[in-house]
Amino acid sequence: MLSASHPARFSHLAMLSLLLALASCTPSPDMTATPDAIRERGELVVLTRNAPTTYFIDRDDQATGFEHDLVLDFAATLGVPVRFEVLHSITEIQEALAAGRAHLAAAGLTRLESRGDRFSFGPGYYEVQQQVICHRNGPRPRTVEELREVSLLVIGDSSYEARLKALRDSQVPELTWQTDSSLSTEMVLQKVWEQEVDCTVADSNIFAINRRYFPELVMMFPLNEPEELAWLLPQGADALSDAITDWYHQANEASFITLVAARYYAHVEIFDYVDIARFVRRIQERLPEYETLFRQAADEYGFDWRLLAAQAYQESHWDPAARSPTGVRGIMMLTLRTAGEVGVTNRLDPAQSIMGGARYLANLRERLPESIEEPHRTWIALAAYNVGLGHVHDARVLAERLGRNPDSWIDLRTVLPKLSQPEHYRSLRYGYARGSEPVQYVRRIRNYEDILNQQLAMAE
Repeated sequence: MLSASHPARFSHLAMLSLLLALASCTPSPDMTATPDAIRERGELVVLTRNAPTTYFIDRDDQATGFEHDLVLDFAATLGVPVRFEVLHSITEIQEALAAGRAHLAAAGLTRLESRGDRFSFGPGYYEVQQQVICHRNGPRPRTVEELREVSLLVIGDSSYEARLKALRDSQVPELTWQTDSSLSTEMVLQKVWEQEVDCTVADSNIFAINRRYFPELVMMFPLNEPEELAWLLPQGADALSDAITDWYHQANEASFITLVAARYYAHVEIFDYVDIARFVRRIQERLPEYETLFRQAADEYGFDWRLLAAQAYQESHWDPAARSPTGVRGIMMLTLRTAGEVGVTNRLDPAQSIMGGARYLANLRERLPESIEEPHRTWIALAAYNVGLGHVHDARVLAERLGRNPDSWIDLRTVLPKLSQPEHYRSLRYGYARGSEPVQYVRRIRNYEDILNQQLAMAE
């Protein structure tokens, strides 16, 4: 206990306590940092959360994600690297930003009036819509009024909770729900899938990705009009806000944001409940028999084994005796000619077929121009596996004619369908091709690979 006999000590500790108290309620200088101050600091500090729609670590142990890529591009205009701080909930992110721990938050956040009282918003960069999500075998409300009859769980301090409060106040006074600020939207969706709760509310982009992992989930009805995602900034960060707005206009003009969105969302547009439910079952029932073979082939030719497994499922549904009307056979559906080229003597032997298919895919990847970088290189090689390398070369030629990037799968997949159009294929070396097929082929493989990764992670 302090006493009056130590006034100097009391004064020193009192001053220290006062400074600590002031520090706890006074914004850090970085909260409202200008672009010049950020350059002087040498890094842009960004709060985000770990989710497939924002920021995650890919199979190569590299950070990636829609928000991640946008932030990196903005930081490049400032000439600084990014330090991401990954937090677990929206509440944590908002509190950390308010406490001055970062320059901005990029975490799939929508504009809310309640957030506007504490933060500034960057420009809206992606449109989403809140949707009521339920289990197909459980209660299935069709209107807001019917939500009174189900158990409803949403994450706390979210735009979902704000929307439910507005509906309760204006339409359905009896509307009730539970909140949990410790959960992510993805975790709540899993609880609905496991039928621990009847329904939840989720943004359309989050549901589009996660319904592939939880195929029994269904969207019942939208809960609001479409709204925009935006980055959160501390109030007073006007110079940084102006810099973000300038970047946004340039990125939008160059279609950069559209291309990044396509990278993360375009392949999830295909959803077939029966197909995905069957795939999830076969991960348990069929994949274990062939997993070692996929791993061996992947190690031999430099692929991720899950990519090869996804490709094989697209080809044959992991049926070693599969056969098409055109004569391709086996688990990797090799033609007789291709089998001979890669040393496969029995296409119905799973070990030979998987190793031969991996060797053929690696061959195609190797023969592509060096200017094509990953992951586009592998995606374009997969397209060539389906439609032939000659037609892929034609698509690259056509891409250049049309002012597109021939080294980008994002651009190439918009060009490939034109190979079936006479005004284009007549002037190309290899002529007509059903160019839409390789686009769907690659999209489905990426889809299966994502689902496989998620199922394996859930089983750990």
